[in-house]
Amino acid sequence: MTNDAQTVGELGEARVLAAILARLGPSRAVIGPGDDAAVLEAGRGRIVATVDTLVHGPDFRLAWSSGYDLGWKAAAVNLADVAAMGAHPTALLVALALPDDTPSRLVTALADGLREACDALAPGCAVEGGDLTVSPTLTVAVTALGVLDDDRPPVLRSGARPGDVLALAGDAGRAAQGLRLLFERFRDDEGAPVPVDQTRLTPDESDAIAAQLRPVPPIRLGPAAAAAGATAMMDVSDGLALDASRLADASGVTADLASETLGADAATALSGGEDHALLATFGARAVLPDGFRRIGTVRERAAVAVLVDGARYDGQTGWDPYTGWDAALG
Repeated sequence: MTNDAQTVGELGEARVLAAILARLGPSRAVIGPGDDAAVLEAGRGRIVATVDTLVHGPDFRLAWSSGYDLGWKAAAVNLADVAAMGAHPTALLVALALPDDTPSRLVTALADGLREACDALAPGCAVEGGDLTVSPTLTVAVTALGVLDDDRPPVLRSGARPGDVLALAGDAGRAAQGLRLLFERFRDDEGAPVPVDQTRLTPDESDAIAAQLRPVPPIRLGPAAAAAGATAMMDVSDGLALDASRLADASGVTADLASETLGADAATALSGGEDHALLATFGARAVLPDGFRRIGTVRERAAVAVLVDGARYDGQTGWDPYTGWDAALG
């Protein structure tokens, strides 16, 4: 329940979305709100569609991100949502809201990042249109479109079944490690971000920051998972534990994650987001596609949506735009 006196900051992302969706009426789409993307009828075919927005301040800082980084990330995060439905990305529509003092070189670099991310992550996908306007806050909004293989249904969050294998493609926690480095090492005495000095970083630290600023999600593995019979799938954008709980809630099951599969820093892997890995479930006898690794098991619904090593998970829960980066980092 919400009331008109509450603010979105008090409610948090999940309750704000629930309040909005309750007022929109029934969806007319094949797949409406609540998954990584919508699936819309288009003549005799189907279009997968999603949208994401990056806003200067809560989503990126120009002191840390170049225009190229920003363009790449704006493409990557949307391509991942299309792939999470088991679809092939085909087009991006990009809206830019720019302060009037934005250097033109930043905008052209952003365009380069968009193009090269599409070429590298989803060959054949390209920016096909968009909008340009003025704003006091630099904002990049991207709509991504995709198509499903003939006669193959989309892979939803709601299809996981007890006994299924939980599997992950891509990194978990690497982008969060990079974000932590940015907050710890590249802010001034007042907390404002300052440019990254590569001479102060080891190669491993530099790679972690690159994972945050320029993620490389496994786009091709979305359709591969669908072809291999994935029962459920989603993009891990807000933290593995939080997104696993969303998949579990949608499916009416409990996800039991094995910490030993998550590397030496399992806590960061569980709480950290923005790697845009793909979390999927497969039948117990399924052969996982190359690039996926087993990280747990789907169980009958328990009192909580997520367990770690069979026990309730009480660690950091991941990203909420109304609590911000500092809260997500603990």
